[in-house]
Amino acid sequence: MALIVHKYGGTSMGSTERIRNVAKRVAKWARAGHQMIVVPSAMSGETNRLLGLAKELQPAQITPSVMRELDAIAATGEQVSVGLLSIALQAEGLQAVSYAGWQLPIATDSSFTKARIQQIDDVRVRADLDAGKVVVITGFQGVDDSGNITTLGRGGSDTSAVAVAAAMKAAECLIYTDVDGVYTTDPRVVPEARRLATISFEEMLEMASLGSKVLQIRSVEFAGKYRVKLRVLSSFTDWDIDIDEEARSGTLITFEEEANMEQAVVSGIAFNRDEAKVTILGVPDKPGVAFRILGPVAEANIDVDVIIQNVSHDGKTDFSFTVHRNDYQRTLDLLKTQIAPATGAREVTGDARICKVSIVGIGMKSHVGVAATMFRILSEEGINIQMISTSEIKTSVVIDEKYMELAVRALHRAFELDGEPARV
Repeated sequence: MALIVHKYGGTSMGSTERIRNVAKRVAKWARAGHQMIVVPSAMSGETNRLLGLAKELQPAQITPSVMRELDAIAATGEQVSVGLLSIALQAEGLQAVSYAGWQLPIATDSSFTKARIQQIDDVRVRADLDAGKVVVITGFQGVDDSGNITTLGRGGSDTSAVAVAAAMKAAECLIYTDVDGVYTTDPRVVPEARRLATISFEEMLEMASLGSKVLQIRSVEFAGKYRVKLRVLSSFTDWDIDIDEEARSGTLITFEEEANMEQAVVSGIAFNRDEAKVTILGVPDKPGVAFRILGPVAEANIDVDVIIQNVSHDGKTDFSFTVHRNDYQRTLDLLKTQIAPATGAREVTGDARICKVSIVGIGMKSHVGVAATMFRILSEEGINIQMISTSEIKTSVVIDEKYMELAVRALHRAFELDGEPARV
């Protein structure tokens, strides 16, 4: 039979009873003859609890040495999970062994709290699988060249699972979550949202980067790059569901060439509340000005999203970009104390009360007027657009956060996403 990777989120591991159910589900797949690797997250809320304790003690200035300790602390949540799950699997009569990221090792760079996987040593895992064991590996973490524990950022267990599946050349990676697949938008905002049977990696990558919380963006990048077959499904179905039925449930993330090219123009509506906008006004409009602004931002390990540079007037220009809301104050401080004085800018302003709403779909490649329809719908709802960003398969707008749910509902209705699934 096949080598299968299961990944379980924090809610799936949220109690000993849920861990027992995970163990029963994994045991079902193992008894069907599959070699099994399991990558669980920390128990729900545990990482926040641990980092909350650290926050009470940490100094005002977050230095690299503090970031190192934060990773050492945060990584313990997954270490507890793999130990508990391994014990539960043994209680099911299976041989099981757990590993922390540093034990394999899962090699990463040294970017604490945002590390990137460089290589996975699969020797120990293959030996255990050949011996008939279920292997349980911590998600979210690895180790750098100096032996320091590193973490991959929030949601990094998805990335770990896909990376392990890629390294082991697994037949499939099943991501078990508290939802039963990928929806056209968040059902909590639009109750009529429907589950997609399939979605392309390209679309899923855009959805993840634009605010969809189902999968972490780097996990989708990994899966697409290494062609890992990926499926999102619910861990809250009965554990003893027929294995063939379970293997066809949820949402399959596939490749564009395998998707139905006659699908709906727009496949989904993504949104992100965690955005903030910063603007540096009156910057001398000279070659290299964008680098002089964004270079120091990148060096500070701050991710930039939507960027707009206005038309030059009298040799001056205004430059706006969005960042994650957690990085808002740090970005403002950097602009005010370093970048503005260095560039001769007149003023720095910011707004942490914005959001981003996006339409996504491969069908947009072959249809004209899709963005215009989006802008018309927002205009009819009285919603002002502050910034626009586009690609072949998405259009994003930055708007006032108070209009977010109105915008999502109106766009979902306008692009007829409430109807029957576009593909099966």
